[in-house]
Formats: sequence, C-alpha cells, structure tokens
Amino acid sequence: QVQLVESGGGPVLTGGSLRLSCALPEDLYRSNCMGWFRRPPGKERERVATVDRNGIATYADFAKGRFTISQDNAKNTLYLQMNSLKPEDTAMYYCAADSCPDSGDPEWSYWGQGTQVTVS
Repeated sequence: QVQLVESGGGPVLTGGSLRLSCALPEDLYRSNCMGWFRRPPGKERERVATVDRNGIATYADFAKGRFTISQDNAKNTLYLQMNSLKPEDTAMYYCAADSCPDSGDPEWSYWGQGTQVTVS
C-alpha cells in the first residue's frame, strides 16, 4: 500500500506561517507529478499547488505570492510553505502524486491522509 504522510498542520493565527511536509515512497517521488490540495469545511476539494517532473510549479490564484511548493530530493519530501495565512485558508490539506501525463492533468491516484490547518 502506497503511503504518503503529511505533517506540519495545526492552529495558527491570522498572518502566521506554517510549513507542511509530505513524505513519499521513493518510487512514487521520482519523476512524478506531486501536489498539494485542500478541502475547506463544507466545500469541495481544490488544488493549491502542483509541481511536475521538471520541478515546474503551478499555483492556485489564492496561493500565489503566499504559498511556495518545494521539494527535498534527498528526503523524498514535498513541502508547502504557507505565509500570511488567512481564516479562509482553514482546511484539511492533502498531498497527492501520480505519473505525469504527456498532456493534461495527472489522475492523482495517490493521496495522503491529510493534515488540518486552522487559521483564527
């Protein structure tokens, strides 16, 4: 069973920062697309930021300028640095991974259990 393990969530005050981490199995980490998604309370899941096999990142509009997705290849770990947090950033945050298609979005077949971020 593939396991993606998120950590780093928790309560934070408005304007504060958090760094989420996602540890992936090596075979899933290498040469794959990875990303962060979130599900705010009572809302649908939404994309936060993704990175392709070349390390090119894309961000949702709400994340631009505040969130940064990054990788540590030595640790097979994906990060999401979140700054200037707002109450509307409150959500369960998930990391996901899958092989990168030649075009379009990955299917995002592999998911972690999520880590809760609460901004007040």
